[in-house]
Amino acid sequence: MEKKTLFDKFFCDSNGNIVIAQSPNPPIILWGVASLLKLVFTSGLTNIALDLIAFGSLFTWAWLELFQGVNYFRRTLGFIVLVGFVWFRIYSHNPV
Repeated sequence: MEKKTLFDKFFCDSNGNIVIAQSPNPPIILWGVASLLKLVFTSGLTNIALDLIAFGSLFTWAWLELFQGVNYFRRTLGFIVLVGFVWFRIYSHNPV
């Protein structure tokens, strides 16, 4: 059995394929659609609902990547998006 290098652990999946990007999964597609619709519905309850859907779906995507990503790169990406997006949401709505 071949010993895995740090590169393999960080960028390769269980089959040895280098995985940096993947085809979009449902949460990231939903985030994209909701974000685009927010550009059309710029105010009111529809905008608030779309904002909630966009936030929830990106949060879900990042959470799934963090805990179920195929390699350390995808898990790190999930962590960065999760922390960055939550931080952005907190500080964009409550300026100090």
